[in-house]
Amino acid sequence: MKPKSAALGTVRLFHRRAEEAEPMMNALADAGYRVIHHSTVGQGLSTREVADSGAVAFVVDLSRTPSHGRNVGAWLRGSKSTRLIPLIFVGGDPAKVAAIREEIPDADYVSHAKLIPALRRAKAPKNPVAPPRLAPSGRTTAQKLGMKEGMRVGLIDPPGDYARVLGALPGGAVLEENPSPLCTLTLWFIHDPGEFEATLPARRKVAAKTPLWMIWKKGCKDGLNGNFVRAAALKMGLVDYKICSLDPTWSGMLFAVKKDRR
Repeated sequence: MKPKSAALGTVRLFHRRAEEAEPMMNALADAGYRVIHHSTVGQGLSTREVADSGAVAFVVDLSRTPSHGRNVGAWLRGSKSTRLIPLIFVGGDPAKVAAIREEIPDADYVSHAKLIPALRRAKAPKNPVAPPRLAPSGRTTAQKLGMKEGMRVGLIDPPGDYARVLGALPGGAVLEENPSPLCTLTLWFIHDPGEFEATLPARRKVAAKTPLWMIWKKGCKDGLNGNFVRAAALKMGLVDYKICSLDPTWSGMLFAVKKDRR
């Protein structure tokens, strides 16, 4: 790597492979930035440390492992120390980048060739979006959704093949298409954006009683996506705190009523 420069401040670069990151590091140094490279997060690295370095921006490469880049972005946005520092994602497969953009819409997404111009104009987000933690992998869909043995789970507008979508259930768990007051978890399958907004006030009452999953089809062309669902729910005093990909067709977010809106 070329000698470090600090004329324009420090950039924290997150890239899984140091040898592959070197061209980016050299380009950043040539542009007048001091560069600190990280191959991963954790392992003794804290958000306070990366914030206290005076970083002017975080640059996260998506070309090697997009899922790792997404986790880095969530880690940075999940801390008060780092969430107001500009976040720039670079490269990556368009489909996978689109999925990350849905979760972190107010970051910048650029090609490697446009990284330096993006840094020049980068500004702190006014209301940074912190994506919810991912449900642990290697578990059944029912487990990811928080179903437990003996639980009664309410279903609202489920698709005809919901049994296939949800897969194997924990022992004794029961699904109710007409949810009773005994249900302790609710899954709401959303099919139309207009109907969703119209019925959201009523569903808020459900969220006041049980955790509420709002579930929609991936890749819808009518604007029904995670950003739309989150924004509408937020206006109703609901906050999301977990996300889950049920299968190749359905995604969902888990919502609860904000403590100050109960």
